[in-house]
Amino acid sequence: MAPDQTAPRCVFHADLDAFYASVEQLDNPDLKGKPVLVGGSPEQRGVVAACSYEARTFGVYSAMPMRTAVSRCPQAIILPPRFSRYHEVSTQVMSILRDLTPLVESMSLDEAYLDVTEALAGGSTPREMAESLKRRVKSETGLTISVGAATSKSVAKIASDMEKPDGLVIVEPGTERAFLDPLPVRKLGGIGPKTEEQLRRHGIERLGQLASRPPEWLAREYGQRGAELSALSRGEDNRPVVVERGTKSISAETTFANDQGDPEILHDRLAALTERVAERLERSGHRGRTVTIKLRLSDFTTFTRSMTLTVPPKTTEAILAVADQLLERELDPSRQFRLLGVGVSGFSHGEQQPSLFDLSPPDPEP
Repeated sequence: MAPDQTAPRCVFHADLDAFYASVEQLDNPDLKGKPVLVGGSPEQRGVVAACSYEARTFGVYSAMPMRTAVSRCPQAIILPPRFSRYHEVSTQVMSILRDLTPLVESMSLDEAYLDVTEALAGGSTPREMAESLKRRVKSETGLTISVGAATSKSVAKIASDMEKPDGLVIVEPGTERAFLDPLPVRKLGGIGPKTEEQLRRHGIERLGQLASRPPEWLAREYGQRGAELSALSRGEDNRPVVVERGTKSISAETTFANDQGDPEILHDRLAALTERVAERLERSGHRGRTVTIKLRLSDFTTFTRSMTLTVPPKTTEAILAVADQLLERELDPSRQFRLLGVGVSGFSHGEQQPSLFDLSPPDPEP
């Protein structure tokens, strides 16, 4: 039977809960119920790549300097990342997702979008399908996964985070505004601390207030990005689930809440971003010879600095060593930075090297 062409689109955002830390607790039952931190050494400017929910109760979060995390949670158990193991489990989970629908867009090792519109034509409801998916992931991997379901990617992603861990939130078609309106503006992807503070100065703290502002005002205040924020705050998002991506660079960037000039903080944040890039490289199987950092000054001047190596760096530490060297050359007491990014390109399979950051969206600020 052909799918009902009048049926509203249904998108799932599936997100494994505290993935790295959960895998460690799964593989070592003695760690269950204990605060677990996955990341680098606190003595070597390491950062938290992931933390268990037990650690989060102490105010620890991903991308935090490990030494800060340890000061907040001295009893935490620190473990180095095992990306090969995380990749193995991720592959198993992604296979389960693709059994549900071929329209799966993997965003990282632990999250993906699924367009299940046609899959629902068989008669299941989104809740029944999501519950079945959650049971299968738990049964076959031992992990919990949170799922958000909505008519768009942006709303589904917000929904998946609402009842973590092991959450399930369905946003019925036509209820997007009712769902979004009371939420803080930070819930919307792309709104970080800086934009949040700017919006607060205009009396905008909730998405409903943002949605009520005339699009012309948002365009005047935020340019082209204002139109996007206006639409997303109303739940209007027609972006498709993209199954294949011609990845030519892998990168991560962050915008600081306040302009930053402290070399130690800049290096710490660069280490956190490099961890993310290394994880994405591991997942994709790519190795690139060119390491690039992206910098934006307080006056919005933006530039990149790159170094191409003879042999692609294979570890997080090797990539970070190059990125740190590039950053060190740009540091000056008179300079304040509002954005920092790092990326790897020049992949060995011969793809043409693009401009950095043209395919990977910015990471959410922690």
